[in-house]
Amino acid sequence: MTSVRQDEPVRPTKRDEVAAAGSELIGGPFGRHALFGTHWLTPVRVIALVAIGMFALGMVQKLPCYNGGWFFGATSQYTHACYSDIPHLYAGRGFADGLIPYFDRLPGDMEYLEYPVLTGVFMEVASWMTPHSGDLQFREQIYWLVNAGMLMICAAVIAVCVTRTHRRRPWDGLLVALAPAFALTATINWDLLAIALTAAGMLMWARSRPLAAGVLIGLATAAKLYPVLLLGPLLVLCWRAGTWRAYGKAVAGAVASWLMVNLPVMITHDATGFHIREGWAKFYVFSQQRPIDFGSVWLLISQRTGAALENANTYATLLMILGCGAIGLLTLYAPRRPRFAQLAFLVVALFILTNKVYSPQYVLWLTPLAVLARPRWRDFLIWQACEVMYFLGIWMYLAYTGNGDKHQGLPPEGYQLAIALHLLGTLYLCALVVRDILMPERDVVRRDGDDDPSGGVLDRSPDAFVLGRAYHPPRHAVHFEKAPRVRWGVARD
Repeated sequence: MTSVRQDEPVRPTKRDEVAAAGSELIGGPFGRHALFGTHWLTPVRVIALVAIGMFALGMVQKLPCYNGGWFFGATSQYTHACYSDIPHLYAGRGFADGLIPYFDRLPGDMEYLEYPVLTGVFMEVASWMTPHSGDLQFREQIYWLVNAGMLMICAAVIAVCVTRTHRRRPWDGLLVALAPAFALTATINWDLLAIALTAAGMLMWARSRPLAAGVLIGLATAAKLYPVLLLGPLLVLCWRAGTWRAYGKAVAGAVASWLMVNLPVMITHDATGFHIREGWAKFYVFSQQRPIDFGSVWLLISQRTGAALENANTYATLLMILGCGAIGLLTLYAPRRPRFAQLAFLVVALFILTNKVYSPQYVLWLTPLAVLARPRWRDFLIWQACEVMYFLGIWMYLAYTGNGDKHQGLPPEGYQLAIALHLLGTLYLCALVVRDILMPERDVVRRDGDDDPSGGVLDRSPDAFVLGRAYHPPRHAVHFEKAPRVRWGVARD
């Protein structure tokens, strides 16, 4: 079996046929005499620049809406597929009037801002940099531009963190930077803030800094709810490896940082004592009371059957619990301990698939995790194609329903097909990740001699508790020729 230096970078054009074919546009695959790290354009810098360039292209795609689609015409923002929540919520959530999120009551039914605190701070900071005088349309345009600039920084952070998480696979970051669905959905909402903090947290865990990782995951949870799910995979992974001290540090850091951000807004005091502020609780109340919405499996079932599915909350919760239990058993029974990124992708995908809404920008949550879990261009692009089709489908469906009797756009049956497509695309990627866990010799990352480069203290650690058999040679798949042998259960260098 061929030996490979453990610190030698993996050349994607030698391992991935799609990457090799695509490299013909820039001169072809790496040759045997190619040198790494001899130019100022390192992989991190190249990928950061590509991510910024793709983000800019996504901004250009929103130009028809910036020039009028957000402000004129009932369905123009849908027919041009350039919708964004950002300009609409500038006035709709009181930022144009100088109202303070969570403290000042909003006119209308919403009453308070329905976003977590750190996202609310992000929105408020952007409003400070927006002119407070002049035409409202102009101010909404500037507000979108300011937010887009801040979100561009988040996009660059995400690309850099993914690039640096797997030390020997820096070029996998191009999957994030070039992801078409990432560019199309980046400025729909404020999700990139939480994603950047999550990616930074995973990088810190990969660098064996669990406290810093926990702090960043806690901050990410203060911006969006889903990052807290990453503590679940870490629990079962640390259980299997016996690394409880590291897990305790991560949980302590997450709780402390989340409380630090939320407590000043969460608690109010009056003559009767301390209370939970109604404005702070709005996000959690809204999430609980929200009906089934666009993109979800529940909407697909409801539209096909005509049933209201009033118990969707209960169904979604039960499926989530069962799914998490299955992921836990998979972790403890797998022939080798799964990689952190694999389980992180599975648990977040499970949350999205069972949720009452699967918005088009949720692809942003999964993209960095998918790249770390399954860095394979063919499978990644199949999934991205499904998400791009759904991105177009939802706007064409809204154009159809918003045109009155004209019905110009995608009818309900077509939209239901688009929902099924992006659900199946995500399930396809999940199935491949599960297969890699059950047959680790098929794992793209492990085929190059690594164990768990995103695992930090878990990387190459021996098992302390398993429900299945300990590591055994592959039985259900052929050996890959020229694949270096992974040192499993030994001390790291």
